[in-house]
Amino acid sequence: MEPVTLTTDRLLLRTVGPDDTEAVYRAAQDPVMQRWISQFPSPYLREHAEAFTGQMVPDGWAGDSMYTFGLFLRGEAPGGEGPGGAELTGMLGITMRALGVGEVGFWAVREHRGRGYVCEATLAAARWAFTALSVDRLEWRAEVGNVASRAVAERAGFTVEGTLRSGVNNKGVRRDCWVGSLLPSDLGLPSTAPYLPART
Repeated sequence: MEPVTLTTDRLLLRTVGPDDTEAVYRAAQDPVMQRWISQFPSPYLREHAEAFTGQMVPDGWAGDSMYTFGLFLRGEAPGGEGPGGAELTGMLGITMRALGVGEVGFWAVREHRGRGYVCEATLAAARWAFTALSVDRLEWRAEVGNVASRAVAERAGFTVEGTLRSGVNNKGVRRDCWVGSLLPSDLGLPSTAPYLPART
């Protein structure tokens, strides 16, 4: 799939490329992100950012396996970090896990946390996934203790379904993780396949 661009009231969600490497590299120096994001090497080197923006992101779009969006402020005055003067506020990706099932992951640049940007982007990306990708279940996972990620997921409407023992591998250590889901019906959208919930 060719990369797409989404917009919200405050954000432009677009793919990232080599021009965004410096902004990604600077953001990734945050020790909080290196602690909680299992995909982040520590230390995070410039070569990691180059591989992310130059290979991982475009390969994900081309292979329909991972759809990555940089979250940029809209209407920013010239002189920002990214192309077109837009400042990077975070990153969001949807990875396809199975037929009709995607998993969302996200992070926020330290200076932009607490403003609701990632929640806003998550809802926009979820609507896109449900309508354009025929996703019927969007999952979220985070290591137990990552309360900031959980707060974003819950504000976006995810139902936290439980804890998976040894559910993530964070830098060679197996750790428990929370898992949650968002369904099209949670956003008032139809599913592509019928859903028959269990009777309790």
